[in-house]
Amino acid sequence: MPVFGRQGADGVGDGGAEIVEAVVRAEDHAAKLRHGQGPADQAEGTVVPQLLLPMAAGLVAPDRRGSVIGTLQGGLIGGILLARTFGGVIGEHLGWRAPYLTAAVLTGLLALVLGLALPTTAPATRDRYPALLADTVRMLRTEPDLRRSALYQSTLFGAFSAAWTALALLLTGPHYRMDAQAVGVLALIGAAGMGCAPAAGRWVDRRGADHVSTWCTGGVLAAAPALTAGVAGGAAGLAAVALGLLLLDLAVQTSQIANQARIFSLRPEARSRLNTAYMTCSFLGGTAGSWLGIHAFALLDWPGVCALIALAAALALTARLADRRRYHHRPRPERSDVGEHIASHAGPPR
Repeated sequence: MPVFGRQGADGVGDGGAEIVEAVVRAEDHAAKLRHGQGPADQAEGTVVPQLLLPMAAGLVAPDRRGSVIGTLQGGLIGGILLARTFGGVIGEHLGWRAPYLTAAVLTGLLALVLGLALPTTAPATRDRYPALLADTVRMLRTEPDLRRSALYQSTLFGAFSAAWTALALLLTGPHYRMDAQAVGVLALIGAAGMGCAPAAGRWVDRRGADHVSTWCTGGVLAAAPALTAGVAGGAAGLAAVALGLLLLDLAVQTSQIANQARIFSLRPEARSRLNTAYMTCSFLGGTAGSWLGIHAFALLDWPGVCALIALAAALALTARLADRRRYHHRPRPERSDVGEHIASHAGPPR
């Protein structure tokens, strides 16, 4: 039974078919980009960084928290980039199983190193797992700083996901006619995020998370017109796309550092639960951004995707300015006092 057909002047059937075609093309190009790089994709979704980040935030002084988060974030980005390159090379020469076997060995070695290097700590709570999950949801209602951090990052990460999901459609389409391997080279732009993450963390320590968040939303907004120039094609258009992706990457990565520094200062005994709530919202925003990006490309081509990016950034910036006015007469310190730092050593966050 046909799902889509031509519906006459209203164009409903044609629009639906275009969306399906765009989704299929995006999945096809994504599969090509992932060929031989399975462990790298798993690295992006592993829970290990989300365990280490709250733990590390509790082991350092509050005025160094942003710097430490930035350093760990830079290591995470670098690991993903190196895993993509390394996985692609050994997958090409040794077959698709080789990257997975290599990843298994490296994971075992990492577990051994972490077991020897990490300090021994006691749980901060003995609550059962369902109670911890319920408290995670409850904190979204009771912690305003957690809610606004989740809103900032979910919108910006949604813009980021929309851009990267639709990028393969732009570059392999009539504007550029590049192959999937050439598209994958642009992922190396993420190396800038690896190099700048520690500096971004120090910026958060010096100026505060709110100040940095404002600049990050402005950076994503500025990336939209640069990316839009990509429809020009040729070397100039490709340079504009690269510049826009660089701005987008730096802004979103720095925003992540600022938002996590903010939420980790809220409740020392519940940092992992705070991070769980925050990252869940962030990934939901990224998923929505990917879905909307495909539909925007199918209906309005690349300019539609760039308009979506600008809209997401404008939403985040509006929320940030509204929060700034709301908290202007009753500011909350973003750096905790010494007592909070001492309390954070009582046990690991849960």
